[in-house]
Amino acid sequence: MSKLRFGTFLAPFHPAGENPTLALQRDLRLVQHLDDLGYDEAWIGEHHSAGSEIIASPEIFIAAAAERTRRIKLGTGVTSISYHNPLWVADRMVLLDHLTRGRSMLGVGPGSLPTDSAMIGLNPTDTRELLDVNIDIIMRLLAGETVTEQTATHNLVDARLQLRPYSEPCFDIAVAAVASPTGPRLAGRYGVGLLSIGATLTQDGFDALALHWGVVQERAAHFHQPPPDRDKWRLVGLMHVAETREQAYRDVEHGIEQWFRYFQKVAAFPQMGVEGGDVREMIDFINDHGVGVIGTPDDARAQVQRLQEQSGGFGAMLLLSHEWANPEATRRSYELVAQHVMPHFQGSGRSHAESTLAAKAYATGVRDSHADAQWSAVSHMADKYAKELADKP
Repeated sequence: MSKLRFGTFLAPFHPAGENPTLALQRDLRLVQHLDDLGYDEAWIGEHHSAGSEIIASPEIFIAAAAERTRRIKLGTGVTSISYHNPLWVADRMVLLDHLTRGRSMLGVGPGSLPTDSAMIGLNPTDTRELLDVNIDIIMRLLAGETVTEQTATHNLVDARLQLRPYSEPCFDIAVAAVASPTGPRLAGRYGVGLLSIGATLTQDGFDALALHWGVVQERAAHFHQPPPDRDKWRLVGLMHVAETREQAYRDVEHGIEQWFRYFQKVAAFPQMGVEGGDVREMIDFINDHGVGVIGTPDDARAQVQRLQEQSGGFGAMLLLSHEWANPEATRRSYELVAQHVMPHFQGSGRSHAESTLAAKAYATGVRDSHADAQWSAVSHMADKYAKELADKP
């Protein structure tokens, strides 16, 4: 496997009632900050109700973010393809692939908020059935096929794409998974990536990691796909880090309660069940249940290592954006991960540490002799100048 990539999964989670314009600009600045820090990916969500996850079109957000960034790849995390005409999903993503010059990625899922699907007359069972149908159509369109098919919501007649993707042969595609085998089954069947949103958010999600990859492998073999690539497997987890655990705990007092209350009382998404009454109980739930990390970079490294061991290896660690802390502390958390966690898993941590420590040790060993030489040089130049003054006519 290649080096572990790092990124963010930005739903986003903003407190209902605050200025949405400023919140969206804050999201754009966060993606720009991650690009500056060297993060590899940012995945942007699609939601239409409940007042917190306020990005309705990840494609539009990505187009704006692409103009502010240089290298970070930008994905839909995820496009709820059950809500849309699959022809237009594929067409928009091809356009975005050209606009970003190959930095776009397509994440697909059935849609997580039942209050979204209810507004267009669909229930959660409908959306999961449509996910199966629509991903098949999207994959065929992206492969250059002409598709005629009637779905439960749309009628395609000789549908085809007028543009081919900018990326060769296509941009990255990933299917979302929480705890059920639906996502892994589709990832294996179509030879695309797996986006494990429930990797640490529930105990079931964590326990299912190795099982999920087994499903991907079995379905890939059944449908005669190439062996699945673990580099295409992305895990989503929760983290907030600071220089000390005490500082991290103080930081999250800013907003962790509203995040918990959203899943406890607003979002009808039981796969994201969280517990905790007061703030300290919420912190303990995150840390003690393995749900995530509120602590130091050392704690974050241990969590990533734990996920690697549980899963057998994966390609990208995505930090779920949550706004537990204020914007400044949030940016600092991402910076600390970039400084102290990412190098450890990207092959550069040990080599950089060893080379700089070796340089320090060498300089320490020869310091006294070089310091004497420096003072000798200073004395020499002072004597030289004194002689010049004495010889002056």
